[in-house]
Amino acid sequence: MELYTNAYFMNEAMKLAKQAFEEGEIPVGAIIVCRNRIIAKAYNQTEKLTDVTAHAEILAITSASNSLGAKYLTECKMYVTLEPCAMCAGACFWAQLGEIHYGASDPKRGFSRLSENLLHPKTKVTQGLMALESKEILDKFFKKLRD
Repeated sequence: MELYTNAYFMNEAMKLAKQAFEEGEIPVGAIIVCRNRIIAKAYNQTEKLTDVTAHAEILAITSASNSLGAKYLTECKMYVTLEPCAMCAGACFWAQLGEIHYGASDPKRGFSRLSENLLHPKTKVTQGLMALESKEILDKFFKKLRD
């Protein structure tokens, strides 16, 4: 049995989404893996950093690039609990991420509603991993905001 499966890594991203939730941030977590090793972890911090660009994916890409000392992440996989927005998809394009695995789809802001071409042509995409859990924590967060 392989220890480091896609489910294992997505579960690690989910832990970060829960941390974001606890801190009053939109609960999205992202990790970047290179050769089965987590090299970057991040969660949304737009409120904490008063920065609208402080999405989990952007922070994770910056951290991974610093970790590797490289701007291109062609051998890396990103696991993120929510489908990246257009801004994050653009950052993934420029970083040339090898793979993106995301949980819940985002019908309002997700990159795929605009164009699949926002990602690098060589980037492989897998969707739906832990989608239910990802959607549940997002729904809980926004319900809490409305109440």
